[in-house]
This record gives sequence, C-alpha cells and structure tokens, in this order.
Amino acid sequence: MLKKLLFLFLLFMGCLPLVAQQDNYFANPVIKGDVADPSIIRYNGQYYATGTSSEWAPHYPIFQSDDLVNWKQVGHVFEEKPEWIKNSFWAPEWYVHQNKVYVYYTARKKADNISCIGVAVANHPSGSFKDYGPIVEFGKEAIDAFVLQDNGNLYISWKAYGLDNRPIELLACKLSKDGLKLEGEPFSLLRDDEHQGLEGQHWYKEEDYYYLIYSIKGCCGPSSDYAVSVARSKKLRGPYEKYAGNPILHGSKEVLSIGHGTLTKTPDGRNYYLCHAYLQGSGFYQGRQPFLMEMKMREDKWPHFVTGEYATITQPMPNKKNIQKPVADFYDDFTDNKLRKEWTWNYPYVNVKATPSNGILSLSGTPIEKTTTGSALCLRPTASNYVFETAVINEGKEWKGVVLYGDHENLITLGCKANKLAIKQLIKGKEEVLAELPMRAPVAYLRLQVTEGVNCAFSWSLDGKEWNAVSINGLQKVNMKPLVRWDRVSRPGLYQEGVNEVAQFAYGRMFNQ
Repeated sequence: MLKKLLFLFLLFMGCLPLVAQQDNYFANPVIKGDVADPSIIRYNGQYYATGTSSEWAPHYPIFQSDDLVNWKQVGHVFEEKPEWIKNSFWAPEWYVHQNKVYVYYTARKKADNISCIGVAVANHPSGSFKDYGPIVEFGKEAIDAFVLQDNGNLYISWKAYGLDNRPIELLACKLSKDGLKLEGEPFSLLRDDEHQGLEGQHWYKEEDYYYLIYSIKGCCGPSSDYAVSVARSKKLRGPYEKYAGNPILHGSKEVLSIGHGTLTKTPDGRNYYLCHAYLQGSGFYQGRQPFLMEMKMREDKWPHFVTGEYATITQPMPNKKNIQKPVADFYDDFTDNKLRKEWTWNYPYVNVKATPSNGILSLSGTPIEKTTTGSALCLRPTASNYVFETAVINEGKEWKGVVLYGDHENLITLGCKANKLAIKQLIKGKEEVLAELPMRAPVAYLRLQVTEGVNCAFSWSLDGKEWNAVSINGLQKVNMKPLVRWDRVSRPGLYQEGVNEVAQFAYGRMFNQ
C-alpha cells in the first residue's frame, strides 16, 4: 500500500511540470479571422499589426498588443478611401522614420486599374494617416512593398513582373530622405528563375548579411501551397544566394499554407515572424489568419524557425508569464454615435451609410454602377462555428435582415419585406427565394447560425428568447461554398436593399460556439 501511495505521489509530482508547461504555450492564429499579409512593428513598448482588407471598408485594420499573443482592434489606416484608389487594399507595411509612422501599401488606381504602391504617414500607429498617393508605379503591377534603412539611406523593395510573360523579380530603389518618392533607378534583388512564385518579402540586415525572407508558390484558395524561403547577400544590391534547404517553413497536417509576413524584435532581442496561414478543415473558411513563430539564426548564418519547417498551431509563449485569452463575444447596442471599429462594409458595390444613434442603427446605401444588391454591414468571423443575431424594425417595403455576404453577386439573407419573412440566395447573380412566411410583427429578431464555416441555418423570434427555425425546402441548413472568394471569406452581418429605404436595427451580436 505504501509503495502504491509513493508511486502515485511521484507520478503526481512528475506531472506538475507538464501542467505548468501547458501554460507556456499559445495557439495560432494570434489574430482570429481574415487578416492576410500582416505587417508588425514594436512602437513605444507596444506591438501593432495591420493587414489586407481587400474589398471591405474601412481599410487596413489596426491591432494592438503588449505581448504578441493577445490583440485588440484599435482602428484603421484609412477610415475613408483615398480619392485616387479604385479598390483592392492589399499588403500594407509599417515603417517608422523620423518619429513618424509610415504605411506603404498596395491598391488599384482608378485611372488604369493597375496595382501600385502608395504611402501614408501618421504621428502614431493608431493615429490619423495622411495619404501621399502612389509612390511606386511600375509596368503592369507593383505590389508588396517593404522598406529597409541602410547606412542612413532608405530603400523600398517590391514585387514586379507578376503579370508579365517573364520571371517575377523582387526589385528595389532608393527612397528620398522623407520616404515619399523614389530616387534613381530600380535594381534587382532576386529573380524567380524556378517559376515558383516570389512575393511578400521581408528585407533586413543582421551581422554580416542582408536577408530576404520571402514567400513562394500559391498564396490563396483551397489548393494553395504557400511557403517561406530565404536568401542572403553580403551586399545590399546582391547577388543574393538562395538557401539550399528552402523552403524553411511550409504547410502541415494542421496548416494548409503559410507565408507573407514580417519580423519584429522583442525587448530582449528575439525575432518573431507574423505571417498568414489557413487552418485545415472547416477553419479554412475563416480565411488567411495571422500566425506567429519565433525565428533564430543558426551557426551557419541561416535563419530557421524554432518549431521547425512545418507550420504548427501550438507555439512557445514569448513571455511565460502571459496567458492567451479567448475571443470575446461581440455586442453592439448602437447607443454610441460612432460605429464600433469591428464593423466593415462592401464599399466597391454600394455607397453605404450606417448611422448609430440612441440604440438604433440606420442602414442605407446607393448601389454603384451595375450593382443590384444592397448594403452589407458585416463582421469578420473569428471561428468556423458562430451565431450572428439582430432585431430589425419591421417597417417599409424593402428588404432588411441578416446576411452571409460574399460579394454583390453571391450572398444568402434572411429578411423582412412587405409583411413577409423570407430567405433568398444569390449565386453568380442569380436570385432564388428558398423560404417564405408571414411576418407582421413590428420587431423581428433574426438569427444566422454558421457551422463548419459555410453551412447556414436561420431562425426568427418575436421576443429574442424563443427561436423558430426556418426550413429551406425541408432542410435546416444550406451549404454556401459558392460564396467563398479566392482573396476573402464571407462575412455575417446586417443587410438592407432599396435606394430610398432606411433599415433600422436595435443591436448586432455575434458569438462563437
């Protein structure tokens, strides 16, 4: 008996370090939801991240963290679209210069629909950014900017020739001292002779070498195979030697693909790489989410990732004293006179007007060009299983309700119209009514439930407590994979149709299941 007790005691003591060890790890992604091409900086003791916002406004969400693991959204680079831009807000990159915060970003010009690199400047990462317009216009496209300072000079790099019948190259050029215009002629850093793809570079110097951490292969979609490679040179302008063991980071059984990131240093000098990746399985439908991994230098002066070349969800905590917090539920009762920062809207298709006041949100919009659908005010899903809920004021003849929105031609919505409650879907612009029933109540509570990222179920209530499922041709759920786009994921939210109509909502709520 004594031996048995002693054995159990020793077993218990042996487990203690394992229990403690569990607390020293965090789970990727560190920012939940679709934030592709992330860029990160440390500024005044805090970390700031931003990333691609694509066809959702406001443009380039800004997140803040004090530990690299727990993040909160604090604003956007652009609350309003700069006049010269048409769409496609991609790949922003931070840079701090002369006590100013710069964002070099990719967008399409109105004038010719060509992607180029612009620049905006603020006094603080979460401050009000002043846009200085295009800075790099090169051939058919110039995307994925990154800035390096060397010997007192600024240099900007970018991806070129991605739309040409020739190998892609990473080009670079000297910048003016204020960082707002090019000086001299572009020069080549690296060329994609293997035709693997080449983009999303991080360019930096450490000890004797200049390094290029860059991404190869396909970035996006269900068949993507994104990976991270490295090259180095003892001279800024090269030639750059590609590492023989490339790629140094790629997908795994947990992670579909991974790449396009930037490095930041902790106060004690460790390098952390923030990039994007898809989760395998149903997590894929959350889009390209920010992953964090520590990078170290080997004795042979080649960088590597601490947890190996295969991307993993579980990573050692940067600060062992920290704990990763779960994603909080979202609730907005519209009592403030400003929209919460998490809300986004479909700016390329509708001029959206969303005004919260005294507990009511008024939503309206004017369709752009040939758009026949309405205003979508949405949230980034942070899990593959979630519920979005609202209460709609059932007045007027036009549509108002909840939506899972892909774009102006692909969506599914539950809404009220002319004393009726209905579900309709749009697939490639073709509309189909899936269910319909009477609804004469002055207030209708509506719920959208999403499982596995794309399976939708709808329900309604008269009091917000007892919910009634809406059957779709005898089915409780409908699969909405057609809503998925290569560069973004579907978003749940509030929906309104009708140019002369204003839809009113009493609250917006989203919680994960």
